[in-house]
Formats: sequence, structure tokens, C-alpha cells
Amino acid sequence: MRVKPNSGQDKYLINRGGHWHYQRRVPGKFNYVDDRVLVRKSLDTSSLEIARIRRDALVSADDAYWRSMVLEADENGGVTATTRKVQNSRYEAAVKRALVYGYVYKTVETLVEEGDAWAVVDRLQSLKTNLKSGELPKPQDTLALLGGVPVPDIAKTKISKVLEIYLAEIAFDDQYNKSPNQKDKWEKRKRTSVKYFIERMGDLFIEDLSREQALAYRAWWMDKMIESQENPRPAKPNTVNRHIGNMRTLYQRYFEHIGQEERTNPFRNMFFKGETRSSVLAFPDKWVRQKILQPGMFSDLSTDLQVILYTLIETGARMSEIINLMPEDIRLHGSVPHISIKPRQKRELKTPDSERDIPLVGVAYIAMQARPEGFEKYRDKGELVSANLMKAFRNRNLLPTQNHVIYSFRHSFEKRMQEANLDYGLRCLLMGHKNDRPAYGDGGSMEYRREELLKIAHPFSSELFISN
Repeated sequence: MRVKPNSGQDKYLINRGGHWHYQRRVPGKFNYVDDRVLVRKSLDTSSLEIARIRRDALVSADDAYWRSMVLEADENGGVTATTRKVQNSRYEAAVKRALVYGYVYKTVETLVEEGDAWAVVDRLQSLKTNLKSGELPKPQDTLALLGGVPVPDIAKTKISKVLEIYLAEIAFDDQYNKSPNQKDKWEKRKRTSVKYFIERMGDLFIEDLSREQALAYRAWWMDKMIESQENPRPAKPNTVNRHIGNMRTLYQRYFEHIGQEERTNPFRNMFFKGETRSSVLAFPDKWVRQKILQPGMFSDLSTDLQVILYTLIETGARMSEIINLMPEDIRLHGSVPHISIKPRQKRELKTPDSERDIPLVGVAYIAMQARPEGFEKYRDKGELVSANLMKAFRNRNLLPTQNHVIYSFRHSFEKRMQEANLDYGLRCLLMGHKNDRPAYGDGGSMEYRREELLKIAHPFSSELFISN
């Protein structure tokens, strides 16, 4: 089978012995910069589809190469043409030519920094594969595979721009199921991490970012983790790991996005160990029963806020999980009244293990009967609910210490289950935590869960809840 080099969609393709080759005549207008008559190269494939893809890359590479040669010749002859255009054309040609060989283009500096001698040998071997005896590799192929063409500034992207590409394109799936509030929080964390880096290291071209610069950034965070007179509130390991991790992810995802998956990440293996103890304390049971569950204590609050508070106390659920319950998630009329916490489009859960069903017992069951449709006013507004409840608790002196917050009820719920010797697997399930032990069931029936939770339910007065 032999396909003529200029036949339709198979232009410049020739099949010899079942393998495809690229063959193209040098256009006459480029004869003065390229003295070859024909450009020939094996495409190392028997697949026509793959051959077409590699052919397209070579066509683009040759076009860019000839343009760069013309621009250089024009400059030498006194014709105005910027060096930047020459550099960009050469870089474009090198990237595409390396792709034909099956490699991501890397500058010689990058290859040296990575220190993988076998990777370089592999590239050298590829140069020799299709050469005839005594024939030398073409200079443009050698430059493409061994990184001899510098990356021009015009082809580089600053970190601030990379962030916008990441938010708008690369991380689309990361945001798809987030609610508006969840998306805003997620984006704010990413922007904050990049802001810290740029303030310290500058808005660098991401292609130029080196291991040495990443280590310098890490050293800056190390200083911020040390308590001193000038730094009375040092950064915690978890905080630092999050910001460095966001930069590591940004770098990795960007180069994957542009087809350079093999690029070595300068932020690799950067992680600070160290225990970060939670400063949030659990409410003592006695405090909850004698103060917080006193009749009339919250009678001036809206019904929504009262129901949310009492449901938090007896379910251990997160604030965001309670306020975003939909009517179909509140099941009050079965053999075991319960709430169902599950993900949905435009509403993610914190982790996959957060999906669960929690029986309603004690004051939570009584309270939820007042809001069987959920909390439409407060959906996706967890900060507002927390602020309102914290204000109510401060005004009533209901916070035992400065380390007690509304989230303390979740800690209290877990502590009560532990002290009552509830099964470890059940505790993990009800808290929405990952259970590292082997699973031997589904966590037990809803009847079983209810009976276990009744063991730790707080007693309360029938006059406690006041709907308004």
C-alpha cells in the first residue's frame, strides 16, 4: 500500500511496508534558508489515525522552523523582525517536534535538574532509531529532544495567570457540585495560598519555578511557625501544609493540563509533621443540662435557630449538614424518625463518609417537628447561623471558656458516645468519620442506632421548646 503524499486528509503521508512516513517537499519560498529538497521522517506507527496526528505535529513544527529561519535571515539582512518572534517560533517548533518523538519538551536545565540520566539516554536513543549508517541527527531534532531551545518569555505564563486558568478551566470538576457558598470558600483558599507565594517570591513564570525557590518559600514558612516576640501567633503545621499543598496542586494540575505530565514538581515531598491539637473543647454534660437546656433560655430566638441548636446537640452533625437539609431528608413519620445527610448536585459533603442517616432522639426529635421542611432561610448560610448563635451564647454567658464555640456540640456528642462505650464503628458512622477498621456490616439497623443514642440523650423539660 502506498498513499501519495498529497492525497486529501493523508497529505504528506507515505506507507512503506505497513509503516507510515512523513514526506514533504520544502516550499520554494524557503529554499534560500533550507537547502533540502524533501523532508522525510518515519512516524513509527502502523496506525493511520496516529500517523495523521504525528503528521500534523510535524507540519506545524516545520512551518514554525521555516518561519524562524526566515526571520533570522531577515534580521541578518537588515529587515526588521523582532528576536522575540524568532525565539517563539523556534520554541514552538521544538515543542511539536519533541511531541512527534513521543516526549514532552524539556529545557536542558530541566533535564539536568531532574538528574535522570536514563531519561536522557532514552532521548538520545530515539534520535538514532531511524538514522542510516553514518548519518547524523538533524540539528532541529537534537535541539528538540535535548532541550536546546530556551523557553521565550512570550511562551511562559505567570503564576497569577495560571491561577485564573486553574479556576476557570482546570478545576471545573472540583467546583461542579459545590454550592455558591462552598465554591466561594474553596476559591478563597486557593487565592490566599497563591497570594502568600507571590507576596514572598514574586509573580514568577511558572515554567521557571525551581526547587531552590520552592525551598526558599518553605524556609519562609518555617520562620512563621516559630513563636517569638515579633510572631506571638505562629502558623500551625496544618495551615502551612495546606498553603504549600495548594501550590503543589496548582503546579501539577497546570502542567498536566498542557500535556507535560512528566514535569518534576518543585514542591514535591514538602510536608511539615507535628501534632496540631484542636483548641475547641466539648461542652460538659452538666453544663448543657443545667444551663443550655433550661426552659425559656432561647425563647427570644427565631424558631429556625432554636431547632438548629437543639438538633446539633443530639445529632452531632455539622452546622452545614443541618441547615442544608431538604424536606425529603427529614423523615419524621417512619418507625425510626431520622435525618438523612447526603450529597446532591450543588451541595457537596465534607467527605464521602459524611453520608449517613442519624436517628432523631430527645430534644432533637421534638424540635425538628417544628421544621419538617428544613431551613430555607438559612440554606448555604452557615456563617450567619454560627454568628447568631455565638452572639446568643455570649449574651447569656453560656460559653464555659474562650475555646468553646457552637461546633463544641459536635465534640460533646462524640465524647458522650465514647464514654457510654458505644461501638466504635457506630460512632464513626454517626459522626461521618472514616472507619479504618475492617467493615463487617452496614452500621446496624436504624432501630439499633436509635436505642444506642437513647443511652446518651440529655433529659429535657417539656416546656423547653417555644415556637414563635
